Amino acid sequence: MATTQLSLSFGQAFVAPDRRRHRSSMSVCLPESPQLNAKGACALISDATQRNSMAKQAGDLGVRGFLADYYSTPDHWDVKTSATRVLNSLNAWTYSQSRQVAEGSYVTSLSALVLCGAQGHLFHMGDTLVFRLRGAEFEQLTRDHVTDLGGYRYPSRALGMDNSIDIDYVRFPAKQGDLFLFTTQAVLGTLMPSEYVQLIRQDASDLHAACERLAEAAVQRAQSRGYGAGQFCFQLVRIDELPDAPSDSPARVYGELPIPPELSPGERLDGLEVQAVLSRTAQSRVYRVRDLEGDRDMIMKAPSPALSQRNIYLEHFLLQQWVVERVKSPFVVRVMEPSRPRRYLYYLMAYVEGETLAAWARRHPQASLAQRLDIANQLGKAVQALHHREVLHQQIHPDNILIDAHGQVVLTDFSACRMRDGGGHKDARELLRQAGLTEHSAPEYALDDDIGRRSDQYSYASTVYWLLTGELPYAMSPDRLLRHTDLEQLVYRRARQRNPEVPQALDEALRRALDPQRALRYRRLSEFLREVRQPLAPRRREAGSGNGQRRLRDAGHFWQGVAGILLLLLVLSWLLR
Repeated sequence: MATTQLSLSFGQAFVAPDRRRHRSSMSVCLPESPQLNAKGACALISDATQRNSMAKQAGDLGVRGFLADYYSTPDHWDVKTSATRVLNSLNAWTYSQSRQVAEGSYVTSLSALVLCGAQGHLFHMGDTLVFRLRGAEFEQLTRDHVTDLGGYRYPSRALGMDNSIDIDYVRFPAKQGDLFLFTTQAVLGTLMPSEYVQLIRQDASDLHAACERLAEAAVQRAQSRGYGAGQFCFQLVRIDELPDAPSDSPARVYGELPIPPELSPGERLDGLEVQAVLSRTAQSRVYRVRDLEGDRDMIMKAPSPALSQRNIYLEHFLLQQWVVERVKSPFVVRVMEPSRPRRYLYYLMAYVEGETLAAWARRHPQASLAQRLDIANQLGKAVQALHHREVLHQQIHPDNILIDAHGQVVLTDFSACRMRDGGGHKDARELLRQAGLTEHSAPEYALDDDIGRRSDQYSYASTVYWLLTGELPYAMSPDRLLRHTDLEQLVYRRARQRNPEVPQALDEALRRALDPQRALRYRRLSEFLREVRQPLAPRRREAGSGNGQRRLRDAGHFWQGVAGILLLLLVLSWLLR
């Protein structure tokens, strides 16, 4: 039996003397499946203040920015989490941009309705208006946040008005036939609720015509009362069909894609032929596959078939996919698009032809300090790219770092990744334990303490220490800790004692980044990276200084020669007189 999906109808009408200077914006977005199942449909309206030279930019930015960022959030985040994080981020950006312009601002009222499954989610800031017509009931769903100043009404609690924002949130069960009206504060005082209902129902099958009727009636009423109707806009959205599955069903969250069966070399799936089985664990399968249509090698990662009913792991698997898709860095493995539509739950990554950092270190025991620090710098950039996306890797160690034939570092394996604020997966620490703690894991993992970016800093610094010395910074491995008193046994072993080439300043930086107490490490990874790069800088300066001195000597010899020739010509001119 076919599954019914969410289906909407909508109409719009806009009244403005000069559309190039409008300050309102409307939009309806109904994506294709499976994004529709995971994120739902959106309907929005924004309205900037009248006395704002940047009103058009502000109104458009509110709607476009929300739609672009909302559908880029991880599929397993619920609607409230996704929308509120997007709105808070958008608010912070618009507020900072408004402070940098001389005239106008990016302040705008915004109302966003998300219909996902059989649930409606309304997010509201400012004074835009959203009504719901259900049967004979016509109800306003939003509250007006306005302030009277000098006889003018200005929106309060609007997007971009302050560094932080208070968002009105309403969740309600949606019903087939529900009709939502979006409009702006300018229409207040024109039409009565009964007139809205009457005009909409004259021909409810054509919502565009209904919006035109509302706009025409509102303009006539405004003109009859002696005030202008410069900025009227109306948007109607009707729910034609609701999906069969409830909004919180796993089918909606995971896009109804089944987990791939067990695969062996030579077998095919979605046009991908398995070349080798790279890993089989209790949680996942990793294969090297060849795209027969595109003639390219890739890495396929899929959940273990035995975990088909364990939705907690599937949620985390989707986070892994999101990390690979969203983090854009040459030092982080990149996602690959299949040549054919996916029929199973998996994701594809670029195949890196190279070796792990552990294998590289074994093959290059005589590698110079400069070579090792170059690898450390590249790895640091990979970790920074993750942190910029609020992602913790949690398993940085030599076996998860690849080096290709050109010396390029690529960070792989996101089996234990999590969002920094904990929103990515509530059982992230347990997943890390299942994946396995390593000798490079920060002490807080073994002791169940709070974790954060400095935990990745520890693992990164431990890997760098190992790369420079071939050993670990502590005699006791942090993953063996049982209680907090065991931290006293972690006494840092100086890197210079194992590799005299390590500069004193870098050794001290490693000691700080590897402090057993998380709070005593560097506040920012960039501070530690600056110290890692520092040893190469003096050589560059010395080389540059030597070249400069050589150029100065060459220039001096040139002018000395010129002066000698001139002196000779002068003497000859005297002798020939």
